[in-house]
Amino acid sequence: MANTRRNFLQKLGFGTTALGLTSALPLAATTSEHTQAAEDGQVLFIGDNIAIANTQYGKVRGFILRGIHTFLGIPYGADTSGANRFMPPQKPASWTEVKPAIWWGNTAPQNMENRYANAYSSFIDHWNYDDVSEDCLRINVWTPAIDTKKRPVIVWLHGGGFTNGNGIEQDGYNGENLTRWGDIVFCSLNHRLGPMGFANFAGAGGEKYAASGNVGMFDIVAALEWVKNNISNFGGDPGNVTIIGQSGGGVKVSTLTAMPSAKGLFHKAVVLSGASLRATDKEVSEKLGTYILQEAGLTAAQVDKLQQLPWKEYYDIASRASKKLSDELKAQGKRGGGWSPVADGKFLPQHPYDPAPTPLAADIPMIICTTFNEASPSRTDSSLETISLDGVKEKLKERFGEDAGKIADAYAKAFPEKKPIEIWSMAISNRQNAVALATAKSKQQAPVYLAWFGWQPPLFDNRMRAFHCSDICFWFYNTDLMLTHTGGGARPRKLSEKMADSFLKFARTGNPNGGGLPTWPKFTAQNGETMILDDTPVVKNDPDRSARMALPVV
Repeated sequence: MANTRRNFLQKLGFGTTALGLTSALPLAATTSEHTQAAEDGQVLFIGDNIAIANTQYGKVRGFILRGIHTFLGIPYGADTSGANRFMPPQKPASWTEVKPAIWWGNTAPQNMENRYANAYSSFIDHWNYDDVSEDCLRINVWTPAIDTKKRPVIVWLHGGGFTNGNGIEQDGYNGENLTRWGDIVFCSLNHRLGPMGFANFAGAGGEKYAASGNVGMFDIVAALEWVKNNISNFGGDPGNVTIIGQSGGGVKVSTLTAMPSAKGLFHKAVVLSGASLRATDKEVSEKLGTYILQEAGLTAAQVDKLQQLPWKEYYDIASRASKKLSDELKAQGKRGGGWSPVADGKFLPQHPYDPAPTPLAADIPMIICTTFNEASPSRTDSSLETISLDGVKEKLKERFGEDAGKIADAYAKAFPEKKPIEIWSMAISNRQNAVALATAKSKQQAPVYLAWFGWQPPLFDNRMRAFHCSDICFWFYNTDLMLTHTGGGARPRKLSEKMADSFLKFARTGNPNGGGLPTWPKFTAQNGETMILDDTPVVKNDPDRSARMALPVV
């Protein structure tokens, strides 16, 4: 599983350091000064007539925690097993009794073996996983009140590439603090992943399976449809929805902007460390579907038999097929063979932003952010802190070949204050894709704002640096909850207040200005305006342009 995450990051232009993967989210772990209840007062309320909300399928009962109405695991789609496997999501069955919505929904099928094998990764990211099942189409809602007030709605899409993760994967995903801080409604969700959500059998199975390569994305569309039809019952405004995702979730965001079925279901978009301009090519995606059938010993006329297999058996078959295709493509000097949405010309009419931005996104304002050190090679290996620049050049050959020396020199010149280990980290964590996405988006009417997160956590002897995922808890005002990313306390909280307020301004208006950060100009390809997010935020014009120009064109 760790390899899958590393491969995904490499595809985005980040490095190859293991970032960890994989405990149950504590019910009450928010310690911010803004979430403190009155001393010795009751903070949790649950009962027959507490936190009841209507949905189009029936009533749900949640709980109130520190004043926030919380609803967990609400069905937005039916079980995806059996005949529903590989099919677009079906609507859930209605219910007559009040359904308890007080615990997380099932995690989508994925490889759960050795989830906590890496102790450092388990500690740092504090992975949270629950039962795994194909009955996984669930949404969580945090709201200040069940009333008729139309609050902005934020929908969080989790990371983990398109293979791993869930809506509560890290403590920093919790929506309680931002909901209270900004008087908004926060949602997170689970959807199909891997070969359950992105195995394309359209070429082999015909029209019945035409959507199979994108059903994981159609799950998210179904969740957004649920938001449109139900969120007003939770005090939210279906006419003001912002989608935000990190890593694989960021790619999901950019993909949604190019899907006709998602048009009108959201109005603003935020991409964190997941800048991707292209989906999988149709030919490669359909070839993977063919390889799955071959690995299963089935003909094109027998695709239906794959729906009858236990999910773990099918998952293993599909994983072997994926490896075979990936190895074959690698031998040809190509990438592919994994699980991700497909530009099929129908459900996803084009690659989202290359060679041209999708016209469907023309009126969608966007924020794009990456971190200085998406991969930090020395995080758990202190010996690398003393590596020389020549040593870095040797290490970079694994990624950049003979261009390694030129690239290391370019980054060292652009950032003379950085140690060689930091030059290594920044080169493999480069902003190439983020700037390319911002450049493509800047050609449209709606503005795009670019940020670069550089805040350094004081953990592991300062070796963690501004790593992949570290900015999430800042945007969501969770720095005192995601302690293993920040250390907690006033220092990270001060930056988080500015970032969260600016994000909330963006969610309300499509413009992040007025939220505590310096004046944030929209990005232009000419100037490369970039908000540097650190203890003292500052705007700089394309601060790494000279270094980035040394990178090979992708």
